Amino acid sequence: MKIPTIHPRTTPVADIALLVGRLALGATMIAHGLQKLDQGGLGGTAEGFEAMGIPAAGAAALFAIAIEVGGGVLVLLGALTPLIGVLWAAHMAGAWWFVHRDAFFAGEGGYELVMVLGALGLVLAGTGPGRLSVDALLTRRRTPARERELVDA
Repeated sequence: MKIPTIHPRTTPVADIALLVGRLALGATMIAHGLQKLDQGGLGGTAEGFEAMGIPAAGAAALFAIAIEVGGGVLVLLGALTPLIGVLWAAHMAGAWWFVHRDAFFAGEGGYELVMVLGALGLVLAGTGPGRLSVDALLTRRRTPARERELVDA
């Protein structure tokens, strides 16, 4: 029985590129979440979200902080990367819709950064984290030796 891997066959250069992308996205996610915690915590974030017209502001604030801090740590490690990548892209789509859609450049409150961060989340969701990740380590342990040979070839 073949166990499907959650990452495609990659080259060492691709694995390094995916690692760099994960580190950049994960660090950015964590920084945004810690900023929310530092500037009012969950309550302050919920109040800010409510002022921006975000529905279910308390739940949205909890999701935002959880996906930014917790999801950021998981992305850094390369754990649950496809799931976190999709959730992150959805989070960025919400940020675009409710906050950033009236301008393009981030300096004008626009969506350029939100778009790039969301797209990187989708790239990681689609490609997987590469072999330098917890996901790959766990998959490798479950994958039969013959299939590993094919993946590594």
